[in-house]
Amino acid sequence: MPSRRSFVLLLPLAVAVVALPAGAADNFINVLTGGTSGVYYPLGVALGNVIGKALPTAKVSVQATKASVENLNLLQSGRGEIAFTLGDSLSDAWKGNEEAGFKTPLKKLRGIAAIYPNYIQIVARADSGIKTLADLKGKRVSVGAPKSGTELNARAIFAAAGITYKDLGKVEYLPFGESVELMKNRQLDVTLQSAGLGVSALRDLAVSVDIVVVPIPPEVVKKTNDPAYLPTMIPANTYKGQTADVPAAAVQNFLVTHDGVSNDTVYAMTKALWTNLDQLVAAHSAAKAIDLKRALEGMPVPLHPGAQKYYKEVGVMK
Repeated sequence: MPSRRSFVLLLPLAVAVVALPAGAADNFINVLTGGTSGVYYPLGVALGNVIGKALPTAKVSVQATKASVENLNLLQSGRGEIAFTLGDSLSDAWKGNEEAGFKTPLKKLRGIAAIYPNYIQIVARADSGIKTLADLKGKRVSVGAPKSGTELNARAIFAAAGITYKDLGKVEYLPFGESVELMKNRQLDVTLQSAGLGVSALRDLAVSVDIVVVPIPPEVVKKTNDPAYLPTMIPANTYKGQTADVPAAAVQNFLVTHDGVSNDTVYAMTKALWTNLDQLVAAHSAAKAIDLKRALEGMPVPLHPGAQKYYKEVGVMK
């Protein structure tokens, strides 16, 4: 398996110098995202830019990671200030679910906002003959980076469908971009990707080879016995060659921080998010689903006081 490195993009600081109250900004703000071919990364770059303008005295960086599980462990250890995560991973982190990648409960985590839903998207090469979940047996499948939020989603959906990894012909633990390259080269039959609609890796795949988006029926979603998983639809024409709506599962995404980040900084980051949504939408269409009215829905960890202050100001909280 090729080695995978996290890397950091340093964002230029805003030119304008704005006077801030004492303690309003932490010196460094690291935005923890996901793989560069997913949705977290472009949204994280856009978020980093607006945070940099809101807090011009802070040095803002954006780090590509293995996403949810790694992000939450990095936050707990103080190696990031704001991160993207899937809701089921966040709940597992708060509880300390070791099987999900959390050796102890991560009690330093604090919520900022519910953002957009991830769609669990199972895409096969059309020439693989795969049309249903049952057809995955004996096939070569990529389930995302090991212990990533995507891989945890894969385990949950496959278990609900009565499929184990042993039933598969081969299991690859690869990020989105590498999975797609293997599919193009006929070295892989299926990729499972948990991401916003229209994720770039799947768009790239669909224009290169004929694909089938494999349905996840509502009854399978229900069998996960996890309220974090919701039945949904991938609308027709989300990807080239996908001419009909396809049943799928969704999991809410969240932005989180930790209790060591100052109230002023979290307030500024929260405000920057909600007052610059257009820039996130420009970075990726998944951001169109981010809605201030739903900012607190399903939050599985305590809200950070800095975020709470903003929501009280705008009337989302009393």
